Amino acid sequence: MVGMLRTRRAGFSLIELVIVIAILGILAAVAVPRMSRGAAGATSSRLRADLATMRSALELYYVEHNNTYPAVADFANALVNQYSDVDGNLNASKTGVFIYGPYLKEIPTIQVGARKGSNGVAAADAAGIGWLYNATTGVITANSDTATDDAGTLFSTY
Repeated sequence: MVGMLRTRRAGFSLIELVIVIAILGILAAVAVPRMSRGAAGATSSRLRADLATMRSALELYYVEHNNTYPAVADFANALVNQYSDVDGNLNASKTGVFIYGPYLKEIPTIQVGARKGSNGVAAADAAGIGWLYNATTGVITANSDTATDDAGTLFSTY
């Protein structure tokens, strides 16, 4: 009787392998769409953050300069490159009179729409213009009149 003991081989049956493959397929079907939506959500979040940063800089400029916003033509110099006095006059270096600014390290590039990669600021659309700015109201928006987020909201309305 001792010689007749059966030895059992280690391994997986075909049914066990099919079950494991089915479970992996279900996990992949759930995970892949969620990961692809994550990248689009990150783009929307970055755009909102960039706009919030620029809007905060504009509001600080407004308060420090007698309730006026910088002119469109002076946007980059007034907020990024130079110092200003209370009347909005610009100077390359900080002095006793030119005490305000810079407000931003750089103007961010837009990451959506046809002008993706642009960081120019202007009152109207043109090549290289990523942001549309109204110097009278201080409103700055994304230069993207047709691109939308996952919910169908135009990026230009952020």
